[in-house]
Amino acid sequence: MSERLETLKKARDRMIEDRDAHAKVLAAPFVRDTAERARNKFVEIQALIDALDRAIKGENLVPVTN
Repeated sequence: MSERLETLKKARDRMIEDRDAHAKVLAAPFVRDTAERARNKFVEIQALIDALDRAIKGENLVPVTN
């Protein structure tokens, strides 16, 4: 596996951890300000995860050259 692909996968794993933390806030009893911030961050992080997924898929299509 290329170093670039490994980096993308590590970044994706990290963003999933961050997203999960915001999901826990959203699942907790409702506090308007906290929930709004968590919702916005959740959506932002999910968009980043989607972008990382596309980048990973793109790396898998590129032939490995040495």
